[in-house]
Amino acid sequence: MDGPLDLKGLKCPLPALLAKRALLRTPRGTPLAIVTDDPLAAIDVPHMCREENFEVVSLARNGDVARMVLRRP
Repeated sequence: MDGPLDLKGLKCPLPALLAKRALLRTPRGTPLAIVTDDPLAAIDVPHMCREENFEVVSLARNGDVARMVLRRP
């Protein structure tokens, strides 16, 4: 896994849309890390994952910054 996809500075729905686009380009089973500072992204990205049948491997928050690891099964 390379460095995280930096989505800081973007407001919803952009983090979820860009995460979905990146997941669709990532080989199945390969983790994709994203970092975002939009407080709603920690809700919207996991919701998008449930809707699209992607997996949220981990979600960690540090203040306003959320780091998520996602995977396309």
